[in-house]
This record gives sequence, C-alpha cells and structure tokens, in this order.
Amino acid sequence: MRQRRLVIAIDGPAGSGKSTTAKLVAEKLGYLHIDTGAMYRAVALKVLRSKIDPHDAHAIEGMLRSTKVELRRTSGTISVLLDGEEVSREIRTPEVTHASSAVSRHKVVRQAMVREQRRMGEEGGVVLEGRDIGTVVFPDADLKFFVVAHIEERARRRQKDLRALGRDSSVEELIGEMEERDRRDSTREESPLRRASDALELDTSCLTIDDQVRFVLEKVREKLRET
Repeated sequence: MRQRRLVIAIDGPAGSGKSTTAKLVAEKLGYLHIDTGAMYRAVALKVLRSKIDPHDAHAIEGMLRSTKVELRRTSGTISVLLDGEEVSREIRTPEVTHASSAVSRHKVVRQAMVREQRRMGEEGGVVLEGRDIGTVVFPDADLKFFVVAHIEERARRRQKDLRALGRDSSVEELIGEMEERDRRDSTREESPLRRASDALELDTSCLTIDDQVRFVLEKVREKLRET
C-alpha cells in the first residue's frame, strides 16, 4: 500500500530557522520543498527591475499579468525562476528583502502566489514554508509548525547569510530591521504572520539544525502511524 504523502506547513519570522528546517525535512522525506518567501521575493525583484513603486498595487497588478514565478528542483536543490531566468541569488539582497515586505502586503500579489502554491501542493508530498501557510494557504495541512527564535539569534543568522553574499551589517542594525519586518508582517491586513491555533511551536534558539529536523520528522512519523 502506498504511504500517504502529507502537506506540511512551516511558518515563522525571518531568521527563525524555518527555511533550513523545511529544506532538510523535504530532502529526508523525498518531498517537494516550496519556499513561498522566495516566490514573493521574485515578484519584488521584478518590481524593482521594472522601476515600479513597491507600494503601487495597481501597477504591480498589471505587471503580474506577464509574470511567471517557478520553483524547480535541480540536482537536489530548488531554483527560483522569474520569467524563465534563474534568480535564486539575486532575490537575497537587502534591497529585495526590503521591497518584498511591501510587495507581499498587496492582496493581488498574495492571491496570485497562493493560487500557485496550492496548485503545487494539491497532491501532497510537500513541505511549504512561509508566514501564512498554516492559516491561509493550507489551513487543513496535515502538520503545522510555527518556528521561533530569540531575535538576537535570528539577527546573527541573517548576518551570516549576508556575509556569504558579500554584504556586512551589524547585529544591532539587523535586529532593528527584523523588529520592523515582524511588525509589518504581523499587522498587515492581508494574510498576517500569526501562529495557527493547531500549529506546534518549535523554538530553535538553542537547537542544532539536526535537532530541528529530528523534531519535525518525529511528528511526521507519528502522523503517518495514525493513518
């Protein structure tokens, strides 16, 4: 009998560890990893390239009509394609990070991305990570996790990621940026960042990556034993 393929939702703020956890869990299970944040970043990248104001919902709606965002698995890694162009590195710059927070607030953007995310996950066998997976995209997901971490640790992780891109920022500066991003994400009208009532909280502040993955995989095994 074929084992059931689950829909696993992993939400949380930037730097909490959700991306690394989701990616590794998907690899262990042979599932598709869907980084929804990368999809919004890709839209933000096109907004910047098109010289559109990130706050101009009408102009962005027009742009979306000729925009295609794809996630493609290649040799075990997920590539982000924007209108056929590989942009996985370009979407990680501070400029795109800042713009994506504004762009992702627009209802028309979220509706377009949610439709695509649901299409990719409709047959199960997916690990989706973002900020509204368990509350909006897949409210009936088989398993939901809400990943958190102390903001100082989140800032240190972000600093490490930026250094890999050749950028340098102080932890204090990044804490300020993250606090503002958390505020915007949690108070936006469309799909705010919040923990689903049935989500399991995973605090990664003092956990290793192996610990984080082990926790999620154990919950997956428990869920599969129930079915």
